[in-house]
Amino acid sequence: MNMSSDPVPSRTGSALLLTGGGARAAYQVGVLQGIAELHRSCEPDSADTPFDIIVGTSAGAINATALACRADDFRTGVSDLARVWSQFHAEQVYHASIARAAAAGTRWLIFVMFGWLSPRLQALQPHSLLDNEPLRDLLQKTLSLERIPQLLAGGHLRALAVTTSCYSSGEHLTFYDGVSQIHDWTRVRRRAVRTHIGVDHLMASSALPFIFPAARIEAEGQVGYYGDGSMRQTAPIAPVIHLGAKRVLVIGVGEDLEPMDDATCSLATYPSLAQVANHALSSIFLDTLAADAALLHRVNRVLALIDPMHRAESEMQPVDLLVLEPSERIDQIAARQTHTLPRSVRILMRALGMRGGPSSSRSSALASYLLFEPGFTTELMRLGHRDAIAQRQAICQFFGWKVPGTAEPSAATQDRARVPG
Repeated sequence: MNMSSDPVPSRTGSALLLTGGGARAAYQVGVLQGIAELHRSCEPDSADTPFDIIVGTSAGAINATALACRADDFRTGVSDLARVWSQFHAEQVYHASIARAAAAGTRWLIFVMFGWLSPRLQALQPHSLLDNEPLRDLLQKTLSLERIPQLLAGGHLRALAVTTSCYSSGEHLTFYDGVSQIHDWTRVRRRAVRTHIGVDHLMASSALPFIFPAARIEAEGQVGYYGDGSMRQTAPIAPVIHLGAKRVLVIGVGEDLEPMDDATCSLATYPSLAQVANHALSSIFLDTLAADAALLHRVNRVLALIDPMHRAESEMQPVDLLVLEPSERIDQIAARQTHTLPRSVRILMRALGMRGGPSSSRSSALASYLLFEPGFTTELMRLGHRDAIAQRQAICQFFGWKVPGTAEPSAATQDRARVPG
């Protein structure tokens, strides 16, 4: 589609935030399919993305960048993204042959047993459990990153940002490309740097700790190694606020509430390595969004108590927040699909204590981050689509669209917070 030479009118600061979670990010694509359907019904004459600002973390950074590359044709961009995810296989993301897995396992074993003997052996330490070089090839083939500066200049987009964590400095960094009115920002242990978003930034943002290798990036004249953007991300909603968002739609990949019988701390046996690893990854990928959203809700209540005139004089401006998350347990879906993992990964998961079958959701949850297989991704996409359609009133209210089948815009059916900028 040819881009107009004249800037497109502002979409009033609507932002999309896509969180991380490996293969769980397929759920985001299903939600986006639902939003694209509503966009087609409510805004049939508009092709542009309904989002001014798009921010992503980990696998969500890849989804975010893919959408940004097609900011002038939102529905086609979502369709292209869905086609990739529905045809995914693990071999497109990481090398999963038995030979490669055995070689990697041997290197780890040699390093653990003998690495202390010689500095030369320490220099040969393995970088990760899996090699995700196929993902780099896939991104280079499918993403038109060169279009992003053109789309920004043409007014189709205000900003794109991806988040990373720097192993070298310990900082959480947001790399962004945006209009000239946006400036770098710095907070405690986190900051933002303007740059042209490239494949290296996406490889870094999606580098699951220990599982995938860190990516080498030069930023502000210094070279560092960067890993998954969900690490040390204490305020996942903050980047979109800094980029100028007035309303934020967040698509998470974790469940808001868990059944109480699963929440008990009763274990008959010592937890497996798979359970411990899943607990650690959940604290990285799933817990920070809930905590940040809860904090913003509390701040919103305090902000509402301030006199409007005095609030207008402050730097804190209200921003609408709508969070969409899975209505079903993703770990339970993963438990039904673990048999589709490559054999080498199944062997690794079993060695860590993963059990098969639908009753083993706790131990198989770790696999949900690596289940880049169509059985799992398409099931998550269907779930995301159902959840989006179920929340169509809230979504249409968020954008100010008329709800399909009604005479006037409907009030949102779920609580939406007013949060400070």
